[in-house]
Amino acid sequence: MINAEIKMKGLRRSLHFVPGGNSRMLSKALSLPADSLILDLEDSVPAADKAAVRDEVCDWLRTADFGTQEKLVRINPLNSPWGKQDLEAIMQCAPDGIVLPKVVDRSTVEAVDGVMQQIDEQTAQTQSLNNKLKNEQKEKVPVVLIGTEVAAAVFNLPQMANHPRVSGITWGAEDLSMSLGARAKRDVAGNYLEVFSFVRSMCLLSAVAAGVQPIDAVYVDIKNTSGLEAESETAADMGFTGKISIHPSQLEIINAAFTPSKEEIDRATALLEAFEENQAAGRMAFSFNGEMVDAPHLKRAEQILSRAKTLLGVGS
Repeated sequence: MINAEIKMKGLRRSLHFVPGGNSRMLSKALSLPADSLILDLEDSVPAADKAAVRDEVCDWLRTADFGTQEKLVRINPLNSPWGKQDLEAIMQCAPDGIVLPKVVDRSTVEAVDGVMQQIDEQTAQTQSLNNKLKNEQKEKVPVVLIGTEVAAAVFNLPQMANHPRVSGITWGAEDLSMSLGARAKRDVAGNYLEVFSFVRSMCLLSAVAAGVQPIDAVYVDIKNTSGLEAESETAADMGFTGKISIHPSQLEIINAAFTPSKEEIDRATALLEAFEENQAAGRMAFSFNGEMVDAPHLKRAEQILSRAKTLLGVGS
């Protein structure tokens, strides 16, 4: 289980979907090794049940013991019949973040932010009247965007990711394939077709450029553990720092892929020691294990060790 420091720093390796209204799945999810739980009000909830499930998810947020797991809620799109009511209700229940689907452009994010600001201001006024937290600045509830479910949204990713309310951005191949009219998402070898690879890369680049977390999409073939392992490792190699899960069996694989291995930690530690020795001799570029290294390699080693310290408590 992750600790409070990981939650505070937003190092989400695994973000696990829990269908709203399914108490059995929530109870199970609370004991899973997921860094974040996404309580879903959108795709897993029939239209006729939206209001009732919203109330139930609010009860979960108020009463369930999430421990150190991050509490995220995927609301319905703001332009749907339920989106604004979802947002208004959930914001009263102290979520750790909102997951926003079907985002098209920055105006969608700004509209959601506007509603959230109104709620924040109303809450602050109430607290002031009650002489509670009068001088305390409450941290804004962040938003994680599912930013590629509509084809047009792909070209707006950089502007959307750069909004101050956004803390992470992920992409979705399932809805995107419907938007494109694609007959398939992967080739016969199981690799993404070119257009989906492009969108995946755009998500990564946009997130990193904006300084928010890049989160890889779900892997829907839940019985194919070797495929999930390969895709998770590739995502981590690319620069993604987390991945969404839809089945409990996926969590250990995802967490392992986005946690520095002993070999990575040992190499990064040795590289830092080599930099200290070479810097003392006035060198910032030198040969290390048969490879020429310089400042970018130093930065990468520092990133690995920082992540290892937070996730594993390894290092000083």
